[in-house]
Amino acid sequence: MRRLVVTENITVDGIIAPIGDWFDPMTTDDELEAVNAQNSADSDALVLGRVTYEEFAGFWPHQQGPITDYLNRVSKYVVSGSLDKVDWQNTTILNGDLAEDIAALKALDGKDITVTGSTRLVHSLIPTGLVDLFRLFVYPLAQGRGTRLFDDAGLRLAPVRTQQFASGVVLLEYAPAVV
Repeated sequence: MRRLVVTENITVDGIIAPIGDWFDPMTTDDELEAVNAQNSADSDALVLGRVTYEEFAGFWPHQQGPITDYLNRVSKYVVSGSLDKVDWQNTTILNGDLAEDIAALKALDGKDITVTGSTRLVHSLIPTGLVDLFRLFVYPLAQGRGTRLFDDAGLRLAPVRTQQFASGVVLLEYAPAVV
């Protein structure tokens, strides 16, 4: 069965909605770029909420480079009850029961399924038990306010991997702990 991997850029204080310029997807260091390239190679599906999908579709197809190449070729699934049409290649709208739709994707042959951004979607996925891995790129600052990844989640996590980058970003990977 495929893994569902939530990948987020996050501050030390747990904020995933950037205020200011602490996160720029076009800026990276070589080591971080290599890890992102490997994560992309390990994933052949991307699940996004409507807002993140619209932000991505308005920006990434007009860029160049490995992130754009990955995003253009990967199978994209946008979870939305209001969209009835999408223009970005390889995109499918999911508008049924969230847990059933994601479980069906996980049951298909393939590589990892990545979820990124999409705060409301991630908050809805956490209680389903379908998330296999939280991949957090922690930026070395405290934003002080904003949307948190684990609001009211009550979730126990088991560490899987850590890696520090020259930029000061630290990768933390956690699997939901079996209680």
